[in-house]
Amino acid sequence: MKITFYGHASLGIQIKDTYILVDPFITGNEKASNIDINTLKADYILVTHAHQDHILDVEAIAKRTGAIIVSNFEIVQYFQKKNLEGHPMNHGGSWDFDFGKLTYVNAIHTSSFPDGSYGGQPGGFIIEGEHKTIYIAGDTALTMDMKLIPMQTKLDLAILPIGDNFTMGIEDAILASDFVECDKVLGYHFDTFGYIEINHEEAKRKFFDKDKDLMLLEIGESVEL
Repeated sequence: MKITFYGHASLGIQIKDTYILVDPFITGNEKASNIDINTLKADYILVTHAHQDHILDVEAIAKRTGAIIVSNFEIVQYFQKKNLEGHPMNHGGSWDFDFGKLTYVNAIHTSSFPDGSYGGQPGGFIIEGEHKTIYIAGDTALTMDMKLIPMQTKLDLAILPIGDNFTMGIEDAILASDFVECDKVLGYHFDTFGYIEINHEEAKRKFFDKDKDLMLLEIGESVEL
């Protein structure tokens, strides 16, 4: 399983020959100007919630690639009205896709489309594929629901928001890694704009002091599990 960071909360995940994009917000992110969305492969696009900084490039990429959009019912319905293919899910539900098992889990946040219309309830994803399991938290506060995850599966990586203000910050992300019982963390949702800028070295040190590993990838950089 190969994971690529495309800035903000945008990820690319390759599981064998299947390509998954998560929350593609690239063309609106000046820090990701080196990423050309027309070169990105996508068989699936996972969307955690409807905010613009998570859906901006969904339509363009899905039209070009024919990717299946996977999200809550309301978000999938929104894109289906644009003649795009989707697979609706909701909290606690799982589905066996060709890349592995996907579960839609709780997140505490808001969710509305840029025009103000209802975007359903926000969520996160657990992906089990290629003998690896990862948790993509989405935009969320620290929540006790995270404690349910290790009761059902063992994580190899937790992908957590760390930018604070709109989501968890560093201290709560450390607690979240305790809740999900995973000490290997990939941080995201940071540095894109002023509200969520962080001190990288301080963040890594705080995780290290708790015997945890925080990875902060450069935009376009990848890690393999």
